Amino acid sequence: MSSRIAIGIVLALGVAAASATAATKPPPAQKAPPACAAIAFRAVPSGMADGEQQAGMYKSRHARLELHAQVKQGEPVDYFVIAGGKRLAAGPASLPEAAASCAAAKKMPAPGAPAPSCTGQRFTVVVAHAGKERLALLYGLDGANWRFCSAGSF
Repeated sequence: MSSRIAIGIVLALGVAAASATAATKPPPAQKAPPACAAIAFRAVPSGMADGEQQAGMYKSRHARLELHAQVKQGEPVDYFVIAGGKRLAAGPASLPEAAASCAAAKKMPAPGAPAPSCTGQRFTVVVAHAGKERLALLYGLDGANWRFCSAGSF
């Protein structure tokens, strides 16, 4: 009988030690957002109601990006990006090198002067992380050429 008590005590101590080590393990580390990404969107179809229309949405654990179009007389006249429910704040006057290298890595032209309005058949949002700052660069496909439309931080 004493051997059964000894075995019971050893098992109890083993379970207590195992639960103590499990409780002290740190939670799994979350992956950092990618330094460079490209998200493709389609254009809104012709004949939509006038006003602001959503062309597409992308959601991850790091951000929620939406592409919206301003529609007049059934045709989209301008596209823009919304992050977290708000239109993107204007990006810095001179974009960081990380944004230009990210655009080049995604086979997009270098960002230049923003276009007065953004139109096209397809759209790509290039997301670049420069330190703590996240930048979104919007490109529109006109015919066979990608054109830089705008950049903003979120």
